[in-house]
Amino acid sequence: MSPGNGNVKAKRQRTILGLIAAEGLASQGEIRSRLASLGIDATQSTISRDIEELGLARVHAGGAVRYVVPGVDEGPASPELLRRLLDEFALSIVRTDVGVVIRTPPGAAAALAEGIDRAALGPVAGTIAGDNTILIIGREGVKPARLEATIQTIREDAG
Repeated sequence: MSPGNGNVKAKRQRTILGLIAAEGLASQGEIRSRLASLGIDATQSTISRDIEELGLARVHAGGAVRYVVPGVDEGPASPELLRRLLDEFALSIVRTDVGVVIRTPPGAAAALAEGIDRAALGPVAGTIAGDNTILIIGREGVKPARLEATIQTIREDAG
């Protein structure tokens, strides 16, 4: 496999994770359709392999079926899981006057933001995610420097 093919696969898989986290897709056909709408061409067999490699599972909840990322979509995220998500998706972490901005690859922001929200970190009030950017807002009285330190500590902690 050429390096370019690996990059295409990694981008496609990051996009799938983001779509699953943001939209709760229920079928491979829905995933394929959403990828196509984003300009990513993938066959049904490719999507099937991606689902297996990413460890996605289909769950029945509230009368609906959807794909989930086990461990991310089920209850609070462990610090180790959040560290892995940060390692995988956080390209940069920047403190601003109002919070912390994390840049991710396209399509990955929703999955990482969901992991941050599920981790229920004390100083974090919540996150706002776009396609490749997350804004972390602190609770009342929490300075952006403390938010940044919290995220960096989790990212750097080896366990």
